[in-house]
Amino acid sequence: MQAVDDAPRHHLDIETDDVPAEVERLRGLGATPVSRWQDCHVLRAPGGHLVCVIPVASDPELFAATATRWP
Repeated sequence: MQAVDDAPRHHLDIETDDVPAEVERLRGLGATPVSRWQDCHVLRAPGGHLVCVIPVASDPELFAATATRWP
């Protein structure tokens, strides 16, 4: 979680090994695109919160061991 200059004043980063698929999954749940910078996508959830979808930045072994996977 990070503080941002936008209501509701915080956002969530989702780290993924498939950014395009995660962006499409979130769009299917009602999120709307806000911006994009390199491989990072910012979307607004239906409730107004910002969500950033980013490529894997963690240690690959840690990511593989602890990632939550959605169908």
